[in-house]
Amino acid sequence: MTDQPLIEHLAVIGVGLIGGSAARALKKANAVGRITGVGRSQPRLAKALKLGVVDDTSSDMAAAVRDADVVLIAVPMGIYAAVFKAIAGSLPAHAIITDAGSTKQHAIREARRFLSDPNRFVPAHPIAGAEHSGVEASNAELFCNHLCLLTPDENADPEAVAKIAAMWAACGCRVEKMCADEHDDFLAAVSHLPHVVAYALVNAVNKEGNERHDPFRFAAGGFRDFTRIASSSPSMWRDIVLCNRRSILAKLDGLEAELGALRQAINDGDGERIADMFTSAKQARDAWLQRRGKGA
Repeated sequence: MTDQPLIEHLAVIGVGLIGGSAARALKKANAVGRITGVGRSQPRLAKALKLGVVDDTSSDMAAAVRDADVVLIAVPMGIYAAVFKAIAGSLPAHAIITDAGSTKQHAIREARRFLSDPNRFVPAHPIAGAEHSGVEASNAELFCNHLCLLTPDENADPEAVAKIAAMWAACGCRVEKMCADEHDDFLAAVSHLPHVVAYALVNAVNKEGNERHDPFRFAAGGFRDFTRIASSSPSMWRDIVLCNRRSILAKLDGLEAELGALRQAINDGDGERIADMFTSAKQARDAWLQRRGKGA
């Protein structure tokens, strides 16, 4: 007799890179019995089914969650309200809802607005991704050894939290808990701000072009590496920026202050100051990479 899987029926709302990769990882770990892919695009759902990412599909969110044990929301932050509203009246009493979004205070607010039992919502953020989107880009190894942050509030059901922690661990994540406001503040610095800067830099360089020269002809590895994330989904990142705008604006203030100090040093021809700033950044990054290498 085989062991019962961690999740009997998982409904994945949004079978793209993240939702699809979670589905693949859970299947590989034999941690799920059945996966229903839920979305609005029939061609995308058909592709997920053909690839074996899901076992069945539905374009009706309410119907898809009626007998689900766990519901994973993996959609852009801007449509969370619509998703919670659509599924709220159809969720079984035992169902646990989680998500994979990048701004947790927004997710919690929307859950409280619509769910009859928001204590069954366990917000999560697996910190992994790629510049390519869609179920075609999904893979079972995406989350391996990546951090997944759970940000349940003080009223969250402990059994629900434990179940979702086990789910993300089965996907290969290192699971930790933290407060939603701290999460949004930290991620604004190390994830959201870099995307904003990458988009802005590519736009700035693009505007340097003229009839005689394409500035991208002269770009090499450094520009490619720095701007890789500017190939990410614009609509997804628009929603993240708007949902976490207060923290992102604060980080932009900090970046502008740093750039202002560097600009002044360049204007003054202060090579020693420039070297000090560059050295400080190099040391901080090298120390971070060393900690990462040790699994920190």
